[in-house]
Amino acid sequence: MDRPFSQACENNKAAILAVLQQHLAAVDFVFEVGSGTGQHAVHFSQALPHLQWQPADQQEYIEGINAWLEWAAVENILTPLTIDIEKPWPIAATPAIFSANTLHIMSWPEVEVFFSQVARVLTSPGVLCIYGPFNYDGHYTSESNARFDQWLKQQHPLSAIRNFEAVHTLAMKAGLSFVEDYAMPANNRCLIWNKD
Repeated sequence: MDRPFSQACENNKAAILAVLQQHLAAVDFVFEVGSGTGQHAVHFSQALPHLQWQPADQQEYIEGINAWLEWAAVENILTPLTIDIEKPWPIAATPAIFSANTLHIMSWPEVEVFFSQVARVLTSPGVLCIYGPFNYDGHYTSESNARFDQWLKQQHPLSAIRNFEAVHTLAMKAGLSFVEDYAMPANNRCLIWNKD
């Protein structure tokens, strides 16, 4: 295979899609922050043909995303955009934003910038969907998440599993209302906020 591959994407794509099918039924465009390998973009756009999927990630990932897009030849995926989380996003407005496994990689100041950008570009009505591991009331939800958090901090001292309550506070400041918290495989969550 000449494309980047993430086993985690393969493991979680069906569970995430079930959530997206419910919450993105009424939108026609999704901006994905942190498309990674591009596997999610391909799988979700194939299963959600009513919308256009806009991948975006740092420059180093664009070639791999393009390899998946070329292989899949899905008509409703757009050319990936290069994004710098600390600079204005390369999109003026979107009715939906999806991001998987990103907030625990970013530093906390970058998470704050993420939500300020969400506030800027998410239209009303709008949907924000975030997938990944979260702590609740400052506690890990599993031993595996505790080990993962230690591994993250070894890779980069500013990375960490985020507390749901802190993230939700940022979402509220961005004008969002909380909708649902879905349990996902491997002790992850899928969180949904709406902008009314």
